[in-house]
Amino acid sequence: MKVIGVGDNVVDKYLYTNTMYPGGNALNFSVFAKQLGVDAAYLGVLGNDKAAKHIIETLTALNVDISYCRQHKGENGYAAVDLVDGDRVFIGGNSGGVLKKHPIILSTEDLNYIKTFDIAHSSIYSGMELELHKLKQIGVLVSFDFSSEYTECILQRTCKYIDISLLSCGHLPRGEVEDLLKRVSSYGSKLVIGTMGSRGAIVYDGQRFHIQEPHIVKAVDTLGAGDSFFTAFILDYLSNKEGNVINPKEVLFKSSLEKGAEFAAKTCLIDGAFGYGIPI
Repeated sequence: MKVIGVGDNVVDKYLYTNTMYPGGNALNFSVFAKQLGVDAAYLGVLGNDKAAKHIIETLTALNVDISYCRQHKGENGYAAVDLVDGDRVFIGGNSGGVLKKHPIILSTEDLNYIKTFDIAHSSIYSGMELELHKLKQIGVLVSFDFSSEYTECILQRTCKYIDISLLSCGHLPRGEVEDLLKRVSSYGSKLVIGTMGSRGAIVYDGQRFHIQEPHIVKAVDTLGAGDSFFTAFILDYLSNKEGNVINPKEVLFKSSLEKGAEFAAKTCLIDGAFGYGIPI
């Protein structure tokens, strides 16, 4: 299996420790996939500052292919994180940095490269909504993280191009989460995943719901837990789905969701999404 993250990258700046860590939904997907033993690449837009240099060095060290990344003069994307009453909270950022002036426009060369992968993952923070139809046209499986930034209009407009949708639903009661996942499925996504923080996650396959409780650990940092859960779940599910004639679909979902929960719990024991912090 080969996978690629297409879209956002940032450094998460932990102001209270003066440390910054690589991150971003699309970048995290690529890194977590690599950690899970899958051939992974990342395509995104980088600045030319210290943050961008650290991201490039980190991805190179992890052997994540970045040969199709763009680099422009300016500030890389960052998010500022601080402690408020003992909890880590995002308190600002630069809205993607150079990505604002240099959005990802997928060329024919890009698309010929991306179609060599089994799945392309992007996010609502990547500014990729108008490019999703290109990914759909080349036949690659498309997954997309809406985080909590979705509206009904955005979902209706984009889900017809997305095979696997991921939504943060921690603020919604269980019944509303299930209603939301059903609507997203009706808009075109084959699999819809709702993450609910400490309440676990729900997957809707168009017919039934599959529930996963979280693995409880004494968390050091929950940043990246949703990304790691999704990556481990979807890679295990896809790799075992093909040719599956023995186990019922419910058994496959249960096994893959357990892999996701297990990997997410490990992520919570590391500062940053996957470590690699340096002084700001």
